Amino acid sequence: MLSQSVILNFEPDNAVTSYEELDKQALSQLYIDHQPWLHQWLCRKLGCSYQAADLAQDAFIKLLTQQHQKLREPRAYLQVLAQRTLFDFWRRKELEQSYSQMLLTQEQSYYPSEETRALVIEAINQLDQLLYRLDVVTRQVFLLSQLRQFTYQEIAEQMAISVMTVRRHMKKAILACVST
Repeated sequence: MLSQSVILNFEPDNAVTSYEELDKQALSQLYIDHQPWLHQWLCRKLGCSYQAADLAQDAFIKLLTQQHQKLREPRAYLQVLAQRTLFDFWRRKELEQSYSQMLLTQEQSYYPSEETRALVIEAINQLDQLLYRLDVVTRQVFLLSQLRQFTYQEIAEQMAISVMTVRRHMKKAILACVST
């Protein structure tokens, strides 16, 4: 919960509020009214109060950084934000576990330091988020090229598309990688 020095004591706005009009007092009241409920909801999903608290904070941060026209049902909207945050959390955990499993198959001399491990996991997560934003065909073309080392011709044959289409998808994927 926020400390008293952070929470501003103002009267809350009406239930239907234009997001642009939401100011610090309304956001503070929204946090006071809904954070305990959101934390409890996430705690039931995760089984861990500490992780639930972190994800509840992440959901409120997303609320602060996004623009919305109307906030009619704050709990429903916060639940959607929290659900997305929860999916991101589970996906990140899955990626971390996959990386850890891969490390177990390597020689001990290859095992990276904790700092390097954290940097690699962060890079993997960023790449995963980038790939998730690509359309399915572009993502598949990119992964076949980069992970399986397929030639453009092999990708074209496997996916039943032209080599020129493979090139277009690769260009799109590479531009997405470079632009981030």
